[in-house]
Amino acid sequence: MSPIRVLLWAVHVALPAGGLALLITRPQLDHLYMHSGFHFWLILGAAVLSLGLGVLLLRAARAHRDMRLVLVSLVFQLNSGFLGLHALATPGVILSSANIGFTVAVPVGMVLGGLAALGSVVEYGPTPRAQRFTELLAAVPLTVMAVWALLSLTRVPPFDTVPDPSEAQGPLVVLAFVGAACYLVAAGCYAVLYLRNRSTVLLSVLTAFVLLAEALFAVGFGRSWRVSWWEWHVLLGVSFALIAISAHRSFLKEGSARGLFDSVTQRSTLGAIQRDYDRALEEMVSALEVRASGGVSATEPLGAVGQQLARRFGLTERQVAVLQQSAQALGNEREQVRRLGALVAVGERSSVIRGERELLAEIQRLAGYAFDRDVVRIGILRRGHLIFADGRPLNPAAFAFPLNVKGIQAGVLELTRHNVVPQPGAGLGPAEHAVARSFAAQTSVVLENARLYQQLDGLFRSYMSPQVATALLADPSQAGLGGENQEVSVLMADLRGYTPFAEQAGPEQVMRMLNTYYGAIVPEILAEGGTVVQFVGDAVMALFNAPVRQRDHALRAARAGLALQRATAAVRESHDGAHGAWPMFRVGVNTGPAIVGNVGAREMRNFTAIGDTTNLAARLEGLAEPGTVAVGPLTRERLGDRAEVKNLGDFDIKGKSQPVTVYELVGLR
Repeated sequence: MSPIRVLLWAVHVALPAGGLALLITRPQLDHLYMHSGFHFWLILGAAVLSLGLGVLLLRAARAHRDMRLVLVSLVFQLNSGFLGLHALATPGVILSSANIGFTVAVPVGMVLGGLAALGSVVEYGPTPRAQRFTELLAAVPLTVMAVWALLSLTRVPPFDTVPDPSEAQGPLVVLAFVGAACYLVAAGCYAVLYLRNRSTVLLSVLTAFVLLAEALFAVGFGRSWRVSWWEWHVLLGVSFALIAISAHRSFLKEGSARGLFDSVTQRSTLGAIQRDYDRALEEMVSALEVRASGGVSATEPLGAVGQQLARRFGLTERQVAVLQQSAQALGNEREQVRRLGALVAVGERSSVIRGERELLAEIQRLAGYAFDRDVVRIGILRRGHLIFADGRPLNPAAFAFPLNVKGIQAGVLELTRHNVVPQPGAGLGPAEHAVARSFAAQTSVVLENARLYQQLDGLFRSYMSPQVATALLADPSQAGLGGENQEVSVLMADLRGYTPFAEQAGPEQVMRMLNTYYGAIVPEILAEGGTVVQFVGDAVMALFNAPVRQRDHALRAARAGLALQRATAAVRESHDGAHGAWPMFRVGVNTGPAIVGNVGAREMRNFTAIGDTTNLAARLEGLAEPGTVAVGPLTRERLGDRAEVKNLGDFDIKGKSQPVTVYELVGLR
């Protein structure tokens, strides 16, 4: 509420208090006006209004089992009952003479109502004890009024005195001020509630409490049949009329008396009401989804479904219609969120390094999740033909969104509406069309990246070992110069007799021989998890346990050496030519520590292993006979009983202070 409205509200509710103060300070303005009929019908009308509000509040209290509604209902029931008794005190209408009990009934009823109003500001919660008191409290107004009426009619003391013209005097004046204070405190508490829940009915209740407080002040200061006396009669009617008008407006808006006073309830009751509404909304969303899956529009009348929900949650036809609209909006929002989430997931796939087929299958799954009631397919152009994974052709009745790579159509995202008769431009809403277009655009990006990666990956891996390429793609920082010390097994192989063969054969024959040999031995090394780090003429070097860690690297290197010799032997048998037999490989395998990393310059570098272990592997390869595999002492130790070896003796190796025992690896068990 804006400050101006707050000010206007305060001015309006303060006007009666200002008028009363004026009449008290200027007694000459407090004119006498006696009209028994007008008094009777004014008080009786206020009593009827108050009774109607009390009954409505009591019904709501019983429906929600809410203690606050019970106490607010008591406020209006007590005021209604004692106003009715006061109407009986009108001289010459029903009773022939004045009755003290009926005359002072209004201040008594208003004070009791003030106590109930003050008690209603407490949060009692959904406790069983509070619920047990509901029916007991509901019987209080009728019981108190019956007892008061009986005592008044029998004129037992102190109901046997003659009414004073001021109607309220002595203790009643004090009680009137206490009751007014109760109403003001309750109004302040309800103002706090109103700040949390801006409800017209709640504002009317707190306004009525303020007016009732002012009416009690008028009771304390007023004189019978004078303007000050008439003021509190009018204030009572106005206070009850305000709530009745706001309740009537809410009724016209909602189409039902149910829920008129929900804003007045306790927090626990509001929470329960909200949970009921949430359940009704969820069930409505589910009902609309089931109908939509059967091809029924969400805007169609609900029929039996709506009647069932109305009976279960006590809803009117208008409330069911509003709930249907809310459920439709909520369902659309959830569907849009799901689609956007799937679209984000497709965008994330654009940076994933995977094959084209795998990525497209996952995108089709995500698109199917986004458009769960439709059929989504992705077709790719191959050799001028649009190919779908299920083998079926393009559906001419479906919506087709092109997939473009470098500005050229490379495929299509096909979306077929479920249970919708296809018409040009129909079946897809603007939001759905935009999401489907975005899916196609993101799929195009993923497709372009996948193909680019496939081309670069093939080119990249053809110039280095697949293990090194994979490690660099996963962590590009590993491409930095430098290395770390770790144990590796190094395989060195070169051709014995390469130089004489190269002198006799031409360069083309030499290149053919090398490529044929390498085409046979590289797969054998890679099969054992080896990393080919370089080709130098007729020599090849491979590492095991780098960059990928391998606990059995010595065994892998040994198996690769034997497999290399078998593969090259098969190649030699099929390629004896005019230039003589092809030369044979010698293989050396050594295990030990080395610095593993990148060596070279910023512009050009090579992944390798440097150190004594590598040097010794080269020396072992030189000591091996053609067609055999020589291993060093640590490799022999790592192989253990699995290796079948022949001791070639101890050799003085250049750069080694002690002789080195060299073994020929005959086989592996």
